[in-house]
Amino acid sequence: MAESVAGFLLEKLSALLTQEASLLWGVRTEVKEINLELENMRAFLRDADRRKDSNEGLRTWVGQVRDATYEVEDIIDEFVYRMDRPQRGGFRGFPLNTITLLRNTRYRHRFATELQDLKRRIAAISMRKDQYNLINTEDGSSSQDANERWKHRGETALYEDDDEIVGLQERIDQIVLWLTEKEPRLTVISVVGMGGLGKTTLVAKACKHHMVKKHFECCVWVTVSQFYNVEGLLKSVITDLFKKNKLEVPSNVGSMDRHQLVEMVRDSLDTKRYLVVLDDVWNVGAWTDLNIAFPRNRCGSRIMLTTRNQNVASALGDGNRPFPLERLQEKEAWVLFSKKAFWKEPCPPELQHLAQKIVEKCGGLPLAIVSLGSLLSWKDKTALEWNRVYGNLSWQLTNDQMLERVKHILLLSFYDLPYHLKHCFLYCCMFPEDYLIHRKQLIRLWVAEGFVKTGKITMEEAAEGYLKELIHRNILQVVETNGFGRLRACRMHDIMREVALSISDEEKFCMTYDELQAMQNGKVRRMSIYSSGEINHSNTGMTHLRSLMVFDGNMSFSSSLNTMASSFRLLRVLNLRGILIESIPDEVTNMFNLRYLNLSETNVRELPVSLWKLQNLQTLDVRNTKLERLPSGIVKLQKLRHLYIYRITDKFYDDFDCFSSIQVPITICNLTSLQTLRVIENVEGELVRKVGNLTQLRSLSISKVREIDGAELCNSIRKMKHLLKLSVTANAEEETLQLEALSPNPPPLLQKLSLNGRLEKVPRWLSSLVNLAHLSLTWSKLREDPLPSLQALPNLISLFLRRAYEGQQLCFRDGSFTKLSILSLRDIKHLNQIVIEKGALASIQELLLINCGELKTLPEGIEYLTGLQELALLEMPTELTDRLTQKDGSEEYRSKVGHIPIILHGQRTEAEGLVMEPLN
Repeated sequence: MAESVAGFLLEKLSALLTQEASLLWGVRTEVKEINLELENMRAFLRDADRRKDSNEGLRTWVGQVRDATYEVEDIIDEFVYRMDRPQRGGFRGFPLNTITLLRNTRYRHRFATELQDLKRRIAAISMRKDQYNLINTEDGSSSQDANERWKHRGETALYEDDDEIVGLQERIDQIVLWLTEKEPRLTVISVVGMGGLGKTTLVAKACKHHMVKKHFECCVWVTVSQFYNVEGLLKSVITDLFKKNKLEVPSNVGSMDRHQLVEMVRDSLDTKRYLVVLDDVWNVGAWTDLNIAFPRNRCGSRIMLTTRNQNVASALGDGNRPFPLERLQEKEAWVLFSKKAFWKEPCPPELQHLAQKIVEKCGGLPLAIVSLGSLLSWKDKTALEWNRVYGNLSWQLTNDQMLERVKHILLLSFYDLPYHLKHCFLYCCMFPEDYLIHRKQLIRLWVAEGFVKTGKITMEEAAEGYLKELIHRNILQVVETNGFGRLRACRMHDIMREVALSISDEEKFCMTYDELQAMQNGKVRRMSIYSSGEINHSNTGMTHLRSLMVFDGNMSFSSSLNTMASSFRLLRVLNLRGILIESIPDEVTNMFNLRYLNLSETNVRELPVSLWKLQNLQTLDVRNTKLERLPSGIVKLQKLRHLYIYRITDKFYDDFDCFSSIQVPITICNLTSLQTLRVIENVEGELVRKVGNLTQLRSLSISKVREIDGAELCNSIRKMKHLLKLSVTANAEEETLQLEALSPNPPPLLQKLSLNGRLEKVPRWLSSLVNLAHLSLTWSKLREDPLPSLQALPNLISLFLRRAYEGQQLCFRDGSFTKLSILSLRDIKHLNQIVIEKGALASIQELLLINCGELKTLPEGIEYLTGLQELALLEMPTELTDRLTQKDGSEEYRSKVGHIPIILHGQRTEAEGLVMEPLN
């Protein structure tokens, strides 16, 4: 981790030396020398990080490097602020530039002294490495040694008792079927999943199956691992092949080069039906290096590969059969845990609840279940003893030998990450257990923390790439997608989170603050608060905080925010979402380093007039607060990238953009770095013209648009070439949106569109939006059937029509809307018939019919929607719902929806709002 910290700071120093050269007068030499010293040390840090657990001296040295690096970062942040902060004016008769020069000279001298001291410390730390021979290549060869103890895991899996295997039999049977089928071409079966899922065990058991042994003429097992030598692996394949055929291994194998070794392997396998297992493949390069040795001989040969990285499985090309290994189901996990924890005895009643919590904590991960079960089998069968293990799992992972294997195997995934992803991974453990981490929020936080490298794409786009990489490596788990495959929310596996917490605690990366626990000294960098309690913000360990995130909605900061501000001067992230707070003191704007400020879901009524002082602010989120307006000084925040300033007025129908917005100054359109602007009101028509300045926008929501503003708005939108999401709301429900002028060049990348206002007809340009996935039309009151125009959208995933159509019939033609997954028809008052032809809506999963008072029969052809998972009939005529009940409906009528797993109906009441209940 020290290598990651150093790498992170080196990027910062390099940027400072090149981009901010004018600030460094007087201290440039010190910054450059520190940069050089850290660059020289970085070569040793990766190896040292891996081996420090077995070497106390090395652990101390790594900690010294990390602490010194943190101090350099603190000093640099303070220095840049002091040298570059905006000025309001000077003393009367005394020029401002004279004051600034005197002040800067004093600060430069002070910082030069501090940097010189740090430079000497870092040099001494570097010398200590050599003085005490801490990085000794002879004491374990290299960091590969950490892997050696686990390298032959696959071979030992071949000898595990079958009665210890739970939940794998169906998966084993599927693998055996693929291995022994008659397909003559070489097939590669890639078993993919996070560490500890049992990939190696699954493959080993499949190889032991009698049908597999009988089917193949030769079988070879190769453990690749993170650090592999191609020649060494090929030699082991040759040795294995010769010994299994009871032949003497050629004496010249040891002196062969790679080409000769490949030829020998190919010659040995060329005419045979072979099975090769490549266990524990970490990167595509390993597959590329070894793949050429295995001939495509059309003898029905197979290669099985296990990997944690989805990118490896995706790169295997033709003939690849991916086998994503899922976690154990709840019942399977309990059976496995019981076998290990209680042997053949039943679970004591007094431990039942706690045992279930422990199993739940394991999250279906067999390695964790087996290890924790085995550990607890030797503990006293008391709630006190078991609760101690459960409550201190991160400590147990570090200090209990029986859990060493769990931590080591999961740590391999961490160590394999590039240094810039290590920070991103650890940051995820700041969220509470089982917390749903939303993609956009996580990306904004990573950018605010400075974890994301800049380049030809935006930082947000780069951060999304980081997130995909962590998911492909099976370190984070996808929980929700947005209908067309893009991640919406993810989660960290509980055991992986415990590992991350143990690393974070040791590295002072972050800590969690729960149940009034005492804050530790030690310059912790980040903190999350999960439960109520007073924070001792005067504690010296708090002054170096970079992130403060609060997840306790009952916590109040009103009395301490002003004093906290002076302690948390270096804070980059302040997340107070949902806490009990009504005001933000002016002192908060002294947090000069602040990049991310989230006050959403609070009772804040006003922001400080001095908000302009937060010159580094990138994200301001004041959604669903009691704010009425933003201070005029917000227009000075030239680094602002994301601004959320709306209230949702109809939470159940959130998808329809039922928002009210906060007043903003018209000069908001001078913030040309903005990428997100939701929601702004068109004040007297000026905004629609000036919003065209915001050419970097990816998401725009604008309300109170008048009919006469249409041409100006279209002209502005045409300038937004990067726009992905657009919401336009008319000044009133009866106001017409004049948007035809967007033809013929609407934003080409648009993915989500919401038009709220009267439309004379469906705009011609709409059908040209080939990337459009989500469309909402509200208050449109179209007289012509909109479906013929909309069915031309090739990638439409969701369609919401609310008061959008004045006709009586909608007809979905054969072959139309082939990708549509969600369809919602609401408040279409004259609609009395829906026709669905066979072949239409082939991908539909959810159908919502809401308050369509004349629709008293089911859609004709609903029986053709075989993939439909949910039908919701909300505030619909009782004639329709009665026909689906056992009491009043006919069997023939009910049979049309018999294939739909979930059918809901509901009515809205003043007392309880909308009440839904199942109908089937």
